[in-house]
Amino acid sequence: MAEGTDPLPDREPAIRVTAMPGDANAYGDIFGGWLMGQMDLAAGSVASRHAHGRAVTVAMDGMRFHAPVKVGDEVSVYAELEKLGRTSMTIAVEAWARDRHADLARRVTQARFTFVAINADGKSRPIS
Repeated sequence: MAEGTDPLPDREPAIRVTAMPGDANAYGDIFGGWLMGQMDLAAGSVASRHAHGRAVTVAMDGMRFHAPVKVGDEVSVYAELEKLGRTSMTIAVEAWARDRHADLARRVTQARFTFVAINADGKSRPIS
């Protein structure tokens, strides 16, 4: 097995997307902000499901970039509830990239996102 490559995690990703040229810099590396956005979307999906309604991002901690994502890579984003509070929750997120023509992948980034459940007025509410 090549260094830094592994099989994808044995669970369903929250998001799977192909990195496209419009998401890259002049060297063909995907922008960190694009990847962060994909991770926030994945975490938001998990957060709203656990909140049984609207939840918003209030913080992101521990963002680590381990390897670059290249144009054409398939990016799988995994998100899991890590901690549940009265109105907030922490979601652990990992992004993995796989070359389109390979079976093995590499973990490219990870972070923790904090979400707060909100009501129709945008005020925090207890998670039901």
